Amino acid sequence: MKIDVSIISSGHHVADARLHRLAAALHRAGLSVEVIARGETFEAPPDARFRAAYGDTGKFSRVIRALTLPFMARGEVIIAIDPDLSLPLLIAGNIRKRKVVCDVHEDYVSLLRDRNWAKGVVGLFARKIARDATKIAAEADLTIVADEHVPPLNAKNRIVVRNLPDFTVIHLTESFDESPRAVYIGDVRKSRGLHSMLAAIESAPHWRLDVVGPVAPVDQLFVDEWLASSPARERVHFYGRCAPVESWRIARGAWVGLSILDSTPAFLEAVPSKVYEYAAAGLGIISSPLPRVVALLEGRAAFASTPGEIASALEWWSAHPEEWRSARAASSQIVESGDPYSPFAERIRALLRPRR
Repeated sequence: MKIDVSIISSGHHVADARLHRLAAALHRAGLSVEVIARGETFEAPPDARFRAAYGDTGKFSRVIRALTLPFMARGEVIIAIDPDLSLPLLIAGNIRKRKVVCDVHEDYVSLLRDRNWAKGVVGLFARKIARDATKIAAEADLTIVADEHVPPLNAKNRIVVRNLPDFTVIHLTESFDESPRAVYIGDVRKSRGLHSMLAAIESAPHWRLDVVGPVAPVDQLFVDEWLASSPARERVHFYGRCAPVESWRIARGAWVGLSILDSTPAFLEAVPSKVYEYAAAGLGIISSPLPRVVALLEGRAAFASTPGEIASALEWWSAHPEEWRSARAASSQIVESGDPYSPFAERIRALLRPRR
C-alpha cells in the first residue's frame, strides 16, 4: 500500500510527544503515515502504521538504525527526527528519489552541555557531530525547527514548528482532585528538576506528585534510594514512559504542572513545551525563572528555582485556593485555539504534489 509520509527515528522512542504531534497533524491533513522507531505498537501514534525499529538502546544499535532506516522507509516523503539520521537520509533521498525532511527540534550543540557524558574528548566529538548534522539538515527539502532561535538559520527551506499543545490529546481540566496534586511530564533527570521537585515535596506535606516520563539512567540510582528512604515516598508516584494520551489522562485532576529546568545554555533561550501543555490543560504552573518563560507568564504563574521556593509556592496555593484558581485561569489564556500544526502539514503536502 502506498505511504505518503514516513517518520523515522534512530534514538527516540515511539511514545515521544513531538513524534505523536507531527504524525497526528499529517493524519488530520489526510496523509497516510508510517512510523519506524523503538517501542511497542500500543505506544505508537494511533492513526499511523507502526514498524518497530530493531536493536536496543546501545550506541552500536543506534548507528545501525541511522544507516539503514532511511532505506527502509516506504514514504514518498521521509521525516527524520534525530541528528545522526541527517546524512544517511540525504544520501537515501538522492538514491531513492524521495523528498527528505529533517526535524531539528532542539539546539543540539547547546543541549550537549546538559549531558554528563558529553565531556572531554567524547564531548568534543559529540559537538562536532551535532554541528555537522545541523549543517547537513539545512540541505534537506524541508528543515523543521522547534523555535525561531534553533539552527540552522540558513536552511534553504525552513519552517518553525513549535511544540504547542495538540488539542486532540490535551483537554481543559474541569474538575480537580480534592487534595492537591502536582504533575511533571517529560524527561526525568536532574537538569530538568528531578532532585528539586522531590526535595520540594518533602517540604510540602499537603501535596502529592506524579512524575510521568523515563528516568535518565544516570539518575535511576538516586530515584531508587529516594523511594527507599524518603518520608514523602508515599506521596510520589513514578509512572515511567507513557504515550501522550496516557500521560494527560494521568494529569487530569492535578492542580499544578511543574517545569523546573536548570539554567543551561540549551534551556535559557527556550520555552519548554510543557509550559504550553500545562496551560492548555488548565493547570497552575510553577516554573523556573527562565527569561522567555518569565516574559510569557509574568503574573500568570509562580516562579521558583530551589526546593524551598517550589515548596513555598505549592503550600501557598493549597492555603489560598482562590490565588491558585486565578493563576491557572490567567495561564490558560496564553494558548491559542485552532490547529498550530496545519502549516507544517501543508508544507509536507506541497512536497508530495509534484508526484501526484
